[in-house]
Amino acid sequence: MFGSMIRYFSTKPKSKMKPIELKTSPEQTQTTTRVIFDILKEHGPLTVGDTWERVKEVGLRGLTSKRHMKIVMRWMRGRQKIRLICNHVGPHKQFL
Repeated sequence: MFGSMIRYFSTKPKSKMKPIELKTSPEQTQTTTRVIFDILKEHGPLTVGDTWERVKEVGLRGLTSKRHMKIVMRWMRGRQKIRLICNHVGPHKQFL
């Protein structure tokens, strides 16, 4: 017990996450966010997987992978351009 208490007090608290900085050019960031925003606006609340399928249909060149799209969507959430909604029905969270 004494050892676990020492480990507990010796660890530092987790620092807050720093703001996301996209490494793409501002023009490319604007076109990427515009396409994602238009897809979410047109087709209603979508999950990340559904949004990725729609982006692939559009053929956007700015996004290299689904992970990159998720980072851009997290950046958009930080800028309050989109919202994350969870209706607690199933394991899916949706963006609006």
